[in-house]
This record gives sequence, C-alpha cells and structure tokens, in this order.
Amino acid sequence: MSALGCILLGYLIGGINPAYLIGRRRGFDIRKRGSGNAGASNAVIVMGKKVGVLSALFDIFKSFLTVRLSAWLFPTFAYATILAGVACILGHMYPVFLGFRGGKGLACLGGMILAYDWAFFLALLSSELILVLIVDYICVVPITASIIFPVVYALRSKNLIGTLILLVSTFFILLKHIENLKRIRKGTEAHFSFLWKRDQEIERLMGDSSAKKQ
Repeated sequence: MSALGCILLGYLIGGINPAYLIGRRRGFDIRKRGSGNAGASNAVIVMGKKVGVLSALFDIFKSFLTVRLSAWLFPTFAYATILAGVACILGHMYPVFLGFRGGKGLACLGGMILAYDWAFFLALLSSELILVLIVDYICVVPITASIIFPVVYALRSKNLIGTLILLVSTFFILLKHIENLKRIRKGTEAHFSFLWKRDQEIERLMGDSSAKKQ
C-alpha cells in the first residue's frame, strides 16, 4: 500500500504540466508546435524564455515537493522517495490527463536530484552547463544526467533495488530522446544557442529543411 501510495502521489503531481497549461491559456496546444514536446525546452521555443524558465522551475519544484512529501507521508517505507520521484518523472512524461503525451523529464529529474542532495545537484548542474555549452545541444543534459544519477546513487547507497527503480526513469528518458539524437545526426536539432541566437537558428533550421526537400 505504501508503494502504491508513493506511485500515485508522484504520478498525479507529475502530470501537472505548466507548459501545456500556459499554452492552452494562450489558445493552443504546445504539443502541436515547435518540437511537439510539452516541456520547458519547447516552451522556450514556442512561448519565449520567461515562460520556459517558469515551466522549468515549476517542474523542478513539483518533483522536489513530491520526494519530500513522500518521505513525510511514508516515513517507514525505505523506497518512498525513490518510487515517488520516478513516478513523478513518468507522470510528467506520460500524463494520463494529456493522452500520455507530456514532456521529456529533465526538470523533474533535476528536482529529484535536488531533493536527494543539493550539493550534488549544484555540482552536476555546473558540469552539465559546461557540457551543453561545448556541444550546443540541450538534449545531452537529460541523457547524461539520467545515467550519472543512478550510478552515483548506487555507489553511495549500495542499494540494488533503489538503483533499479531509478534506472526505470533512465530507460524512459533515453527512449524519449531517441528522436533528438536522430535530429542531431540529420542536422535538424535546435542548438542550445537558440536562447540568444533565435533568428539565426530559425533560419538555419528552415534552410536545412528546405535543402532536404529539394
């Protein structure tokens, strides 16, 4: 019952999607624009940096809150925080309210890591920022972070079951980013520098698209 409670708590909170709700408030479905993703990165592309940052912060907070809340509600259940955190990530990615078409889990993963260890969160965030500035693709962050976190957790806790639960989120995050990797190979993935080179990036992507049609 504790496991079920943690899963339901995480999944339902994870399904609250700010990027989708703000888009609906403005009269459109964000999943039909930009990259088709109902998450913070696509919110930046479709609705601008302010909305993107707001969406990211909300997603981080909801995951952080889920982990802390699960620890409070189920204090004697050893896997409460891990189960609730992973369920929140999956609820964000595959929300039943949105026909199982949500975001890609990066911000929620960040919130879970923050709840686990704020110092590790800051260290990982700094490392990932350097990496993304080098490669200029934001998708490398969830891919690498979703692998690094379970490894660090496993080394610290020596907890096999907890690690396996975390690897569930790793699997689905990697699955969600297969299309990004395909677009990188084709040269059609938006660069991270889109944040400050919006016009150049749009021109580049439209140019690549037109060239492929000829």
